[in-house]
Amino acid sequence: MATPVRVVLVDDHEIVRQGLKAMLARHTREVRVVGEASTVAAAVTAVETFKPDVVLTDLRLGAASGLDLARQLLGRWPELKVVVLTVYDDEQYVYQALRAGASGYLLKRVDGAELVRHLADVVAGQVVVDPTLAGRLAASAARLQHGEFWPGAHLGLSQRESEVLALMVAGLSNRAIAARLVVGEETVKSHASSVYRKLGVGDRTAAVATAIREGLYQ
Repeated sequence: MATPVRVVLVDDHEIVRQGLKAMLARHTREVRVVGEASTVAAAVTAVETFKPDVVLTDLRLGAASGLDLARQLLGRWPELKVVVLTVYDDEQYVYQALRAGASGYLLKRVDGAELVRHLADVVAGQVVVDPTLAGRLAASAARLQHGEFWPGAHLGLSQRESEVLALMVAGLSNRAIAARLVVGEETVKSHASSVYRKLGVGDRTAAVATAIREGLYQ
């Protein structure tokens, strides 16, 4: 590329940011780290200040989410590219990241040369997904196309989360859901919190309304 890709790193662990900077420092002709942040607020400030081409963010940022960050950044700077770099090799998270507007989803096992190549591809307008996840995504897409997935899979819900949401729609309490699924009530609460996060809602009522609006359960 004629000029280096300008990157802001976002990760709540300093050791990860330092490791990424050291790795990318070997590729200064292709990539230049112009800023870093450990929180969503700091990331927004860094983008405003340094005007990068790409924001490379972790999926989890303490109590916040890299997906929330992606939505916030792209709402203000739609031309910006956001790439998720995470340890979570779950295709459901890939779907969530892409729905949030991310241009890439990579795993932290990626080496420097691969990362540089992926960043260049993203700036060129491509969507990149870690090769180790590509096959699973293709299989998931095929199952979804043939109706072999569970309701809400395309929204990022796991099969168990879909089951919990279905029972919420049916009007069952957390205790009743726990009894029906033979799990602890705290487990149900954990699944419910995950459902709310993935649907972008704040409570059970909104989750049920979203499920009905999306036609997830007949």
